[in-house]
Amino acid sequence: MNTTSEIPVVGLREPCPCGSGKRYKACHGKRAKQRSTAYVMRPFAELPGEGDWIALREIVPAATAPVRLTGDHADRDVVAATVLPMAVPGLLRQNGQIMLGLQTPTATGDPSAELGQVLAAALEAESPGAIPPRPPQDGGPRLQDLVDTAAEFDVTVHDDFEFWLDADDEPSPDVRASMEQANAAVHPTARLQSVPAAYWCRLGDRDQLRWVMPYDEEPLLDGLARLHADGADGLGQGTRLLGTFRVYGRLVPVWDLAEGTTADEVEKPAAALAERLEEAVNQTSPLTADQRRARSGLANRQVTLR
Repeated sequence: MNTTSEIPVVGLREPCPCGSGKRYKACHGKRAKQRSTAYVMRPFAELPGEGDWIALREIVPAATAPVRLTGDHADRDVVAATVLPMAVPGLLRQNGQIMLGLQTPTATGDPSAELGQVLAAALEAESPGAIPPRPPQDGGPRLQDLVDTAAEFDVTVHDDFEFWLDADDEPSPDVRASMEQANAAVHPTARLQSVPAAYWCRLGDRDQLRWVMPYDEEPLLDGLARLHADGADGLGQGTRLLGTFRVYGRLVPVWDLAEGTTADEVEKPAAALAERLEEAVNQTSPLTADQRRARSGLANRQVTLR
């Protein structure tokens, strides 16, 4: 029997090439499906700035961040971006820079594996151009295998997608059209400097703060409940905690801000809230009746982004 991992794909009802005597769908075909649907609770864990990786994939419209690699590829110029032209997952530029698009469709339960193997393909590419999506291969690299986890993940938020344009190239009509369409959908966004992975945004006449928290869900909900019961979960007058949404193993609380609040104006309130929340999360005493009611209400308020 062939025991190597390089098993060719055949028809589901054909004999499995491994020699087991079973149909492919009941042997290596089944294993391939299990690999492709395996769910990883926190796919960006152990990466520098886990919360920012999540934010760039799910919250922020236009942003970039340099990515430092390890080993033989430590000298390569790699940039993570929210979206790339035509939503390709990877791009090798004429100057050798690699761009990795985070907001691409997920075919498996582990976006880190998908992005890691797109990055690996870009590192091996010999000609500039788009790196197409590809299903993760068993044993292929995840981002954590390629990225220097000791490096910072320094996010720059952009007002538009001009960062797509390479000074050495004349963009194609398709890229120009894709950029115009993407620019039309951008809403004002800023990353706070006083706390990690918190993003102010303006949606029409509505200002919000969306904050990817570094805590596990249960202690975070307890901590927010303690603050809410004390009236201390806000970011100043006219603000309120709308609720949370869950993404990649982290909770993201969302606050409505007073109309016209700028990102600069929420810096100090956010820093003060971070201190209160850290203290509340670390408390071990049982919740009071008021705190339990607050926790129940918060757990039931799932925010839908628009």
